Amino acid sequence: MRVFLFVPNSMQQRCFAPADLDRLRGSHELVLARSEEPADLLREWDQQAPLADAIILGWDTPPMTDAMLDLAPRLRLLVHSAGSVKHLLPPGFWQRRIRVVTCNDALAVGVAETTLGMMIAGLKGLFPANALTHAGGWKSDPFVLPGFPVRELFDVTIGLIGASKVGRQVIRLLQAFEVSILVADPYLSREEAVRLGVKRVSLDELMRQSDIVSLHAPALPMTRHMLGGAQFGAMKDHAIFINTARGSIVDEEALARELKTGRIFAFLDVTHPEPPDSDHPFRNLPNVVLTPHISGAMSNGCRRMGRCAVDQLLLFAQGLRLPGEVTAEQMAILA
Repeated sequence: MRVFLFVPNSMQQRCFAPADLDRLRGSHELVLARSEEPADLLREWDQQAPLADAIILGWDTPPMTDAMLDLAPRLRLLVHSAGSVKHLLPPGFWQRRIRVVTCNDALAVGVAETTLGMMIAGLKGLFPANALTHAGGWKSDPFVLPGFPVRELFDVTIGLIGASKVGRQVIRLLQAFEVSILVADPYLSREEAVRLGVKRVSLDELMRQSDIVSLHAPALPMTRHMLGGAQFGAMKDHAIFINTARGSIVDEEALARELKTGRIFAFLDVTHPEPPDSDHPFRNLPNVVLTPHISGAMSNGCRRMGRCAVDQLLLFAQGLRLPGEVTAEQMAILA
């Protein structure tokens, strides 16, 4: 195959290890985009797309148009070396019978690992413990920080909202721990829940029963403010809420009101807007840990996505199943 890497040069360096590009060159012709600016990239598309059998997209790739795709009559496969392709595909794309894969699975690994770290840090009370110790304090009870129980990731109930790529990676990581896992997802079948080793429940039941609630649903019109006052009010005392998905899924004013009671603790890697307004309560509440949208691929983790893109190209060339394939039918429920 002739493969065109339609990704700005700086992003190529960030996401594609030389060894992975060499794996692709071993059996296929690889052409790298050399430009950085969108206008220059589009000129390279005009030159390279007519000869390409497969094209790799990525972060900072310009969205495609029907006119661009008309220039690529040989194109059989698009590989997006990141997450969502919704912003990249024109409305009539699916009539062209071009297959599409993403590297959502690779991107999900870093998010899931960060989520697991937040679970452990939250149960252990690492952030309250840090503040206490920096202030000259110390534990007065072996098992309790001021206003916060110290626990471990054992014999607790974890509630995952969404059996997404990230949600499933979190489930995989939690297999190493003795915990109960609840999942609320209208698209998760009972049979699949059994296969994953989780219990399928309603969102309301999950909020009531979980010691940790972790959000892994897509940001769609139907999920906007899916979690509000009723859901946060139903959480257990000392429960932990984690959002590494999108801020718009949460009614953040309702979450802030519940956090002000001191009953629950939150880790928020995402907010809406980002960053939170300077006067937002999230910035001052002691029971909120804010991070600047870093749970996904960062630094060396970006190379995992490039490796995934190359893996899927090689699988396609061998006529094998593509684990990251996206279909037209899935687009309505994908972020």
